[in-house]
Amino acid sequence: MSSTPVPTGLVIDQTTVLSLLSTLAILAAAYITSLYALPLHATSKTRFLFIWHAFDALIHFILEGTFLYNCFFSYGSTLLTDPLLPSHVHFLNLPGRYYGAAYGSSWHSALWREYAKADARWAGTDLTVVSLELLTVFVGGPLAVWCCVQMVRGKWGGAWFWMCVLAVGELYGGFMTFVPEWLSGSPNLVTSNWMYKWVYLFFFNTLWVWIPFWILYQGYAVFTSAVDSAGSGLGKRKRG
Repeated sequence: MSSTPVPTGLVIDQTTVLSLLSTLAILAAAYITSLYALPLHATSKTRFLFIWHAFDALIHFILEGTFLYNCFFSYGSTLLTDPLLPSHVHFLNLPGRYYGAAYGSSWHSALWREYAKADARWAGTDLTVVSLELLTVFVGGPLAVWCCVQMVRGKWGGAWFWMCVLAVGELYGGFMTFVPEWLSGSPNLVTSNWMYKWVYLFFFNTLWVWIPFWILYQGYAVFTSAVDSAGSGLGKRKRG
């Protein structure tokens, strides 16, 4: 756990509100897209899966994409003394520059500085986090879009396969984001504040645990049913 003194009361300012509203706006965009992309008679499960993957793609592209932008393009020449910043590494082998959202001046830099109040790694350039986000933005995001396209086309075999692939990737990403931190005593996590612990760390991160697990459970049922049916048909043809 972080040793940095952090207020234990509920801390809500303009940046907090805008950060939460940005997530709700992305969810609303995903829902509105489903109204245009899916037929009116689409089942609730189909609509949920579409909205989740559209939401997932937008989160990866917009929010996590801006995190990567800050990592590669927001920098300063003087190391900040903010105690919330993690230990510095010479990112991109440029020892004269210090990268990350902590050095940016844009709206998305402020958004990531807000989240960094709960997990300091997101204010700088933690190499594990940056490496995972490169996969998330450039592989996970397009794959989520492809899942939506497959659903719209009614290609459910391909949709379920890629949804399961993406779900495994999301779970692996979550594992590699937090387990190394836990194994080192969670020096960058702040759990003494209700908002940071239960909203920023728990709620927003476990969404990418419970829903991918549910998708894998549903996908297992779909695949086993299809394979069992195919096997039964093969058996009948052989006996004939």
